[in-house]
Amino acid sequence: METTAREFDQRSSRILAAAAAGETVTVTKNGVAVARVVPIGAEVPPYPTDPMGKIDLPDLGLEDLDDDEIEDVLKGTGSAG
Repeated sequence: METTAREFDQRSSRILAAAAAGETVTVTKNGVAVARVVPIGAEVPPYPTDPMGKIDLPDLGLEDLDDDEIEDVLKGTGSAG
Protein backbone atom coordinates (compact mmCIF):
# COMPACT_ATOMS: atom_id res chain seq x y z
CA MET A 1 0.00 0.00 0.00
CA GLU A 2 1.21 3.54 -0.73
CA THR A 3 -0.02 6.81 0.71
CA THR A 4 0.99 10.46 0.63
CA ALA A 5 2.31 12.29 3.69
CA ARG A 6 -0.85 14.41 3.71
CA GLU A 7 -3.10 11.35 3.62
CA PHE A 8 -1.01 9.73 6.35
CA ASP A 9 -1.49 12.84 8.49
CA GLN A 10 -5.26 12.83 7.91
CA ARG A 11 -5.86 9.06 8.09
CA SER A 12 -3.10 7.77 10.35
CA SER A 13 -5.46 5.56 12.39
CA ARG A 14 -6.67 3.74 9.27
CA ILE A 15 -3.11 3.34 7.94
CA LEU A 16 -1.83 2.05 11.29
CA ALA A 17 -4.72 -0.43 11.35
CA ALA A 18 -3.63 -1.69 7.91
CA ALA A 19 -0.08 -2.15 9.23
CA ALA A 20 -1.41 -3.95 12.30
CA ALA A 21 -3.26 -6.28 9.92
CA GLY A 22 0.05 -7.18 8.24
CA GLU A 23 0.25 -4.66 5.43
CA THR A 24 3.37 -2.59 4.70
CA VAL A 25 2.59 1.05 3.92
CA THR A 26 4.99 3.32 2.03
CA VAL A 27 4.57 7.05 2.69
CA THR A 28 5.54 9.44 -0.11
CA LYS A 29 6.16 13.16 -0.19
CA ASN A 30 6.16 14.92 -3.55
CA GLY A 31 6.19 11.49 -5.21
CA VAL A 32 9.31 10.28 -3.38
CA ALA A 33 9.16 7.48 -0.79
CA VAL A 34 10.17 8.93 2.58
CA ALA A 35 8.97 6.38 5.13
CA ARG A 36 7.62 2.89 5.51
CA VAL A 37 5.19 1.67 8.16
CA VAL A 38 5.66 -2.04 8.71
CA PRO A 39 3.94 -4.51 10.99
CA ILE A 40 5.79 -5.35 14.21
CA GLY A 41 7.85 -8.46 13.57
CA ALA A 42 8.29 -7.73 9.87
CA GLU A 43 11.86 -7.96 8.64
CA VAL A 44 13.23 -4.57 7.62
CA PRO A 45 16.23 -4.62 5.26
CA PRO A 46 19.24 -2.59 6.43
CA TYR A 47 19.35 -0.73 3.10
CA PRO A 48 16.84 0.66 0.59
CA THR A 49 15.35 -1.97 -1.68
CA ASP A 50 13.59 0.36 -4.08
CA PRO A 51 14.54 3.40 -6.15
CA MET A 52 15.17 6.52 -4.10
CA GLY A 53 13.97 8.95 -6.73
CA LYS A 54 15.63 11.14 -9.29
CA ILE A 55 19.17 12.28 -8.52
CA ASP A 56 20.17 15.65 -9.93
CA LEU A 57 23.93 15.85 -10.46
CA PRO A 58 25.52 19.27 -10.84
CA ASP A 59 27.03 20.28 -14.17
CA LEU A 60 30.77 20.49 -13.52
CA GLY A 61 31.55 21.87 -16.96
CA LEU A 62 33.79 18.92 -17.79
CA GLU A 63 34.40 17.77 -21.34
CA ASP A 64 32.67 14.65 -22.60
CA LEU A 65 35.05 11.73 -23.05
CA ASP A 66 34.64 8.78 -25.39
CA ASP A 67 35.10 5.21 -24.14
CA ASP A 68 38.81 5.05 -25.09
CA GLU A 69 39.57 8.32 -23.30
CA ILE A 70 37.74 7.15 -20.19
CA GLU A 71 39.69 3.89 -20.23
CA ASP A 72 43.00 5.82 -20.55
CA VAL A 73 42.08 8.08 -17.63
CA LEU A 74 41.11 5.12 -15.47
CA LYS A 75 44.40 3.40 -16.25
CA GLY A 76 46.23 6.57 -15.24
CA THR A 77 47.69 7.23 -18.68
CA GLY A 78 45.29 9.92 -19.81
CA SER A 79 45.80 13.63 -19.79
CA ALA A 80 42.14 14.64 -20.03
CA GLY A 81 41.40 17.79 -18.24
